Amino acid sequence: MHKPFLSPRNDLVFKLLFGDAQDTSILTAFLKSILDLPEEDYQEVTIVDPHLKGEVPEDKQGILDVKVKTPGGKLIDIEIQIIEYPRMRERVVFYLARMVTEQIGRGEDYQAIKRSISILITDYVQIPENKDYRNCYRLHDRKTGSEFTDLLEVNTLELPKLPPEEDGSTLWNWLGFLKARQEEELMRLAEKDPQLKKAVTRLVELSEDERTRLLAESREKLQRDIVSREHAAEEKGMERGREEGREEGREETQFAIARKALSEGLPLETVMAITGLSQSEILQLQSKGGIRH
Repeated sequence: MHKPFLSPRNDLVFKLLFGDAQDTSILTAFLKSILDLPEEDYQEVTIVDPHLKGEVPEDKQGILDVKVKTPGGKLIDIEIQIIEYPRMRERVVFYLARMVTEQIGRGEDYQAIKRSISILITDYVQIPENKDYRNCYRLHDRKTGSEFTDLLEVNTLELPKLPPEEDGSTLWNWLGFLKARQEEELMRLAEKDPQLKKAVTRLVELSEDERTRLLAESREKLQRDIVSREHAAEEKGMERGREEGREEGREETQFAIARKALSEGLPLETVMAITGLSQSEILQLQSKGGIRH
């Protein structure tokens, strides 16, 4: 590589790697390493709008890194977190609940609800009570273990827990790709699977693209700034200020990336994909900033 490769853990780079609506082969191979779904669910996965719709305008709106719909109607949210945010478990539950409720309108039958699956990848330990790097949670009876329903599922993948030695699973290879910090590690993984090789090739291309590199670096800097503001608020004991600061910080991050992407001449569809902002929000941003596109 002529330039140091970008980290696939950067959520913007992650979205460009796995959120390509035109070619979902890398995404499909990654999902197969995690989920036990019927083969037909992998035949033609679709990248959908990452926004989670609110019941009313003032409701909280979530933005998922990559949101997928299978041919059978199952919804899958894939999110990667480098920095540990407070209340992450509650946030996952909130997003998962919204993925269920947005499936049916008023008067529709509950039978229309399809399975909603959350995949949370963290670069920190999220589940300290369990040593496994992969955990899968559903609704079970604590005494008998009988399953209430499979409509809700949360999968956690924790990169720090990944053992140094291969365990023979394709999931280990994919998480090794996300965790890799050296070029040699990437090249070794690329030889294990055609789709992994494709992912490595794509990562090299993104790393060589100056605009992508600037956006990724801006994203990381903004995330660090958000965390710094949150820590400052925590020291002052301002609970309300912490929550407002998190929401404002996340929104500020997405708009800052959009401004940078627009100024670099990226297409509107690409800016929507990497930021999760709607077309109207980006057009409004263009009009306010005088950015020609």
